[in-house]
Amino acid sequence: MAEPLSPAAPDAASALFTVLLTLTPDALEQALSAEPEKAAPLVRAAAEVGLAEGQVRLGRMLLEGVGLPQDQQAAFRWFHRAAEQGHVEAWNMLGRCLENGWGVVRDLAQAAPWFAKAAEAGDAWAQYNLGHLYLNGQGVDRDPVAAVAWYRTASAQGHARAMNLMGRCCEQGWGAPQDPKAAAGWYRLSAEGGYFRGQFNHASVLIAQGRRDEARTWLRAAIDQAPAASRSLMIQVGASAWGLDGIAPAA
Repeated sequence: MAEPLSPAAPDAASALFTVLLTLTPDALEQALSAEPEKAAPLVRAAAEVGLAEGQVRLGRMLLEGVGLPQDQQAAFRWFHRAAEQGHVEAWNMLGRCLENGWGVVRDLAQAAPWFAKAAEAGDAWAQYNLGHLYLNGQGVDRDPVAAVAWYRTASAQGHARAMNLMGRCCEQGWGAPQDPKAAAGWYRLSAEGGYFRGQFNHASVLIAQGRRDEARTWLRAAIDQAPAASRSLMIQVGASAWGLDGIAPAA
């Protein structure tokens, strides 16, 4: 179903537009970042008045069904409006929608240029996403060397997931010389950055080094953050393959 562009009454919409005009940039950022249900009317007003940041935020809310009913097609349209204004995050989100078929027909070949545009503009998530396409040969010719280059660039910005993939590439020799020591370093950085897969991989390195207590700590951290399917597998590996006890998820 198409999303109505102006669900609020005219007087209410006019009042919201007036509020937008009176807010300082910092105040506007705070208002748009409020609790989703409370922020939704102002976010929509900001989007409709043409603010690219409001359009991206509205797109995210509609994509995820947070603060508003989920409408992925409408989300895609709002991301496109923001992208036309040069909003870097919107470029990445268009790539994500095309990559996953959110609100649009899945098309990896069309996703790649949007990721590349955002990646070249410095967006760490886009750099990570573009790295995936190159690593797997999806929408682009497979190029593990290019994948590593983009993962490395994202990692330099503190992207913990990219650090974990740097570890995998160094461990397996994908697009980089096989280097277990370098892989271990990347897994540690990813773990310290809070990514559950990096924490699990770091724990596996520690187990191989005989550092069982440290491994248990990192495995617990990974289990606490992992989605249910990954959590079950991690618990099984920790208990059966690594012989660790006391690794149940936090209550």
